Amino acid sequence: MEIKDIIDLIEAVSSSKLTSFTYIEGETKLSFELNHELLITDASKVVAATAISEQDCILKDTVPCNIITSPMVGTFYCAKGEGEEPFIQVGDKVIKGQVVGIVEAMKLMNEIESPYDGFVEEVLVKNQEMVGFDQKLVRIRPL
Repeated sequence: MEIKDIIDLIEAVSSSKLTSFTYIEGETKLSFELNHELLITDASKVVAATAISEQDCILKDTVPCNIITSPMVGTFYCAKGEGEEPFIQVGDKVIKGQVVGIVEAMKLMNEIESPYDGFVEEVLVKNQEMVGFDQKLVRIRPL
């Protein structure tokens, strides 16, 4: 893939409603998110990358937390149905296995369960937002 093609791809995704995007061609992988992290890898070496200055999950008070990510590309839903209570809200206590959201992919509703016990620090996506594979959905502070 030529640099011009990469720039065109970045502009196309940036102007869309996507919050993350991954492109794989052979041993080259191009992945970026709305927070403008860009990583291009060629097998075992990094070809180009922006500087990532903060760790995946450090809160303002430096308490480490866990991130729940999307296992697929689809539409995120925070509740079972329109007008219903959301599965979780900031401050809620969650337990391992508890449903925190749904990702609809190809007309199938996939429940996203928390792999962690803890408290919801932040819901990182909005209801009915398109999400990408491995996109950060929820930040959980351990008990």
